[in-house]
Amino acid sequence: MDDFAGGGYGSIDFGGLGPMRGIGGEEQRITVTLVTDAYIVRGTIITRQRRVTDILNQAEQEFIVISDAVLDEFGTRSLAVKSDYAQVNLAAVLFAVADAPVDPVPELRTPKIPEQALISIPPFKIVGRIHLMPERELRDALLELTGRFIPVTDAVYWSETVGEARKSAHLVAFNHSRAQILAPHREVDPWEGLQRGAAAEAAREGARGEGGRDARGVEETGGGGAGGGDHEAEPPWPETDRPQT
Repeated sequence: MDDFAGGGYGSIDFGGLGPMRGIGGEEQRITVTLVTDAYIVRGTIITRQRRVTDILNQAEQEFIVISDAVLDEFGTRSLAVKSDYAQVNLAAVLFAVADAPVDPVPELRTPKIPEQALISIPPFKIVGRIHLMPERELRDALLELTGRFIPVTDAVYWSETVGEARKSAHLVAFNHSRAQILAPHREVDPWEGLQRGAAAEAAREGARGEGGRDARGVEETGGGGAGGGDHEAEPPWPETDRPQT
């Protein structure tokens, strides 16, 4: 169906290097956006790989080197930092963004089934389609979903925590070790039950305040003493039924 074994997408800037030759071919300049713990890093990578997920998953070191890098600290108004080169620690990368698709190589195509999912990778969330092995229960397919970086297609990502607005991308490759995958998922109001309980308690309090009656309609009477008036309390037994002592 689709070639998503390693991502299937990348953002390609040929930079005058000619047509892409594919895996093991000529070196290409690929533009990437990496979201780390604290920064959004944009730049180019010189690689023989076609796809962003292949670049990340097949890196020979625990880092990659980006050229013409721009570092922008998210959640702040500080100025961006430009650098000729930046060594980016892959363990700190939350996800990478590819803005343009790359056509899959037919002989490398692996059939996959798309499944809508929510990926929680604090402080960000990603919604899109993960791609699972076919003819399996969802639980079993998730057990078989492995890899250091996992692709999500037709993705939307955002962070309410650090004030990053929703952005769309053809593909987001997220760091599997930093993420939780929810599939299928639905949004619920975490305060729903508490709000109902609070409303019920307010109704009971209001009922008690009307005519001295509680929520069951039973009239509440004050005790004797100051403010009790001259009314004598009625005996618990009528005179005719009072037990003899």
